Amino acid sequence: MSLPVIIRPLAEGDLREAQAWYEEKQPGLGAAFRASVGATLQIISASPRIFPVVHQRAIRRASVKRFPYILYFVLQPERILLVACLHVRRGARALLDRLES
Repeated sequence: MSLPVIIRPLAEGDLREAQAWYEEKQPGLGAAFRASVGATLQIISASPRIFPVVHQRAIRRASVKRFPYILYFVLQPERILLVACLHVRRGARALLDRLES
């Protein structure tokens, strides 16, 4: 059974920012990024427990294929919360900064 994925506002901002950056670099690449994110979210929805827990607050991570981004999410009983989509170079520190604020 798949769980619904709820994208938190900050995570949606992350996605929009990355998509716009890729689209600026090459037309159509932003859409390809968003499609890869969508495919990763489908896997998360269907099998969230296959992804490792990376923070004591039970935050899990999933890599986006073809792009150097990581989706950070929390598995809850009835849903999945996407809390961030961060570039691999700033992921861990940016995630901790976000959780502390």
